[in-house]
This record gives sequence, structure tokens and C-alpha cells, in this order.
Amino acid sequence: MKGKRKTDQKTAIREVIGASRRPLTAQEILDEAQAIVPGIGIATVYRNVKSLVSSGWLRTVDLPAEPTRYERHDLDHHHHFQCEDCGRVFDVPGCTGGVRDLLPAGFQLHHHEIVMYGLCAECN
Repeated sequence: MKGKRKTDQKTAIREVIGASRRPLTAQEILDEAQAIVPGIGIATVYRNVKSLVSSGWLRTVDLPAEPTRYERHDLDHHHHFQCEDCGRVFDVPGCTGGVRDLLPAGFQLHHHEIVMYGLCAECN
């Protein structure tokens, strides 16, 4: 029965992340997963998130002075918006063109991340 519990926990974590329309912190994942698997703990969330990042199913979203957030790795390229009131981070679909044009001569761009800050619709 112990193995089934672990499977249920990982499945719940994947369901929570898969259903989310925004990157989630480990605490947010825990809060949602507890509704599916009561008794799941934060250590279990971290252990499973680490495994899901290692396997390539998840990627991290790191913002300055913020806890790491997690989102599915298969999402199209996008950027993020952080609400300055509630602190939640939201996906912003698409990308502005011309980012390479901002580079000084001789620089080579490998990837980029744009984070916008303001108030989300709920807090506005």
C-alpha cells in the first residue's frame, strides 16, 4: 500500500501543475495537492518536483528575491507577469519581436526572460 500512496502523491502533484495556468511555488502545489491526497507533505512535494525537473517534465521559473516556481516544460515560449499586491506570477503568452535588436554589437543571445510587474485583474 505504501507504493500506491507514493504514486497517488506524484499523480496529484502532476495534476495540480498540469491544471494550473500559471507557475506555482512548492507551497501552492502543496495547498492544491492536499485537496487530492490529504496528508501529503512539503518534503514530498519538493522530492517529486525535483524528480519532475530532472526528467524534463517541469522547468523552474526564477524571479529575483522570490521562491522558485514550477511550470510544465512543454509550454510554448512565453514571459511572466508578477502581481505586486498578491505576489502571484502569471504566464504572458507570446513574445515581443526584436529582442535581438537590443543587443550590443558582437553579443550572442541564447535565451531571454521578460518579467512584467503590476496588478493582476483580481487585485486591480
